[in-house]
Amino acid sequence: MVQIQSSMDTAGQQANPQANRDAEVKRTLDRVKHKFIVMSGKGGVGKTSTAVNLSLTLASMGHQVGIMDVDLHGPDVPRMLGLSGMLDMGANQKLNPMRYSKNLSAVSIESLTPTKDEAIIWRGPVKYSAIQQFIGDVAWGDLDFLLIDAPPGTGDEPLTVAQTIPDAKAIIVTTPQEVSLADVRKSINFCKTVKMEIYGLIENMSGFVCPHCQAAIDLFGSGGGEKTAAATDIPFLGKIPFDQKMVECGDAGVSYQQQHKDSPVADAFRTVAQKMARLL
Repeated sequence: MVQIQSSMDTAGQQANPQANRDAEVKRTLDRVKHKFIVMSGKGGVGKTSTAVNLSLTLASMGHQVGIMDVDLHGPDVPRMLGLSGMLDMGANQKLNPMRYSKNLSAVSIESLTPTKDEAIIWRGPVKYSAIQQFIGDVAWGDLDFLLIDAPPGTGDEPLTVAQTIPDAKAIIVTTPQEVSLADVRKSINFCKTVKMEIYGLIENMSGFVCPHCQAAIDLFGSGGGEKTAAATDIPFLGKIPFDQKMVECGDAGVSYQQQHKDSPVADAFRTVAQKMARLL
């Protein structure tokens, strides 16, 4: 891990003081119109798949989109997008994000490690530095949207994003079950504590239609996310149904949006993306 951090510091011009890095971060963020952090109170609610599919949908609508994976201990964005290889250095001495398409680029710690199964064992200050480098030392260019996939909980990574990107808005992902909702309420309180605007809440894995009998089954209950949004006075962005094909596409690194563009899941993501696009 020392070698990885050293290479990132070289890319970020290690000799510069923190003030220079802060200025570079600001210059980068000034070229991004809207920033969203996709977060959740607990793991396993489909937070990364939500961030990836929202990014794919916005890009398919013609917007310039970046997705930044700050889940440093469990980075999954490159695999879900089918991206491999390492980030390379551009002529301006900045790292080039990995290109998924002409409208979508991505950065993840997995694209800076020589082996994909290597454990990241970092404490808070190093995480702070890495996330700053993901912004200031990367040639993101002009973006309509930057989506930030954060790890579960309210630890170092979302706190660093809140401090570094003060105008970022939170999209909170939950499943309908009460265990998930209890943790989501902690995420809502986190956002209020750090003065981060909550753009809205998404209820993921909300219902499943049996492919054999077409009966609707509430695997994790239903409506809990909508009720929580109403009770806490935050916008409810919609329900994303459960679809086994979403799991298959994510594991294969294939775009669900392209493979199943007429599905209820794709329609649900389009509805949320259209709401986000109205900000432009």
